[in-house]
Amino acid sequence: MRRGFFLFLIITMYFICFSLPAQAVVCPEKGDSFPELKLPVPENAAEKNYLGLKGKGSFKVSQIKSDAVIVEIFSMYCPYCQKEAPVVNRLFQAIEKRGLKDKIKIIGVGAGNTPFEVDFFKNQYAVPFPLFPDESFDVHKAIGDVRTPYFFVFKLYPDGSNKIVYSKAGSIQDPNQFLDLIIKEAGL
Repeated sequence: MRRGFFLFLIITMYFICFSLPAQAVVCPEKGDSFPELKLPVPENAAEKNYLGLKGKGSFKVSQIKSDAVIVEIFSMYCPYCQKEAPVVNRLFQAIEKRGLKDKIKIIGVGAGNTPFEVDFFKNQYAVPFPLFPDESFDVHKAIGDVRTPYFFVFKLYPDGSNKIVYSKAGSIQDPNQFLDLIIKEAGL
């Protein structure tokens, strides 16, 4: 019995150690650049207008017309993301109430979620900002396979570059305190 357990343990450790990618992507942190992700241009005219985009096809996150962008990585099946949805909605409302809707934009990326699942989540929680499916985990892998919910905030510069001012897993807790932090860190 013991010999079988140890053999199982050795085989398991072998597969864990040798099946990992040789160069895993590290999660971008504060001070780093946010990866130049491509997302589909929203079909919804209001969402397209909110992001300051035109046309069809795809766009780079650096093309969002804003001074700072908050990116929430979520999953429809994550209970913490479900609990966080009303809090992020209040953050969106706080941004609008403070007259910062042209300076700060929010988007969400559904890690492993299909377009149907993202739409279901958006409707279930009355999410007022654009959500994007990441069915094949391409975005999720590009940012280091982070847990959900995960929040990135990056400042956009006129030359198209950006700098992350916030990178953290978990709840934002108080939307107004979080917004104050973002205003301070992004220099808005």
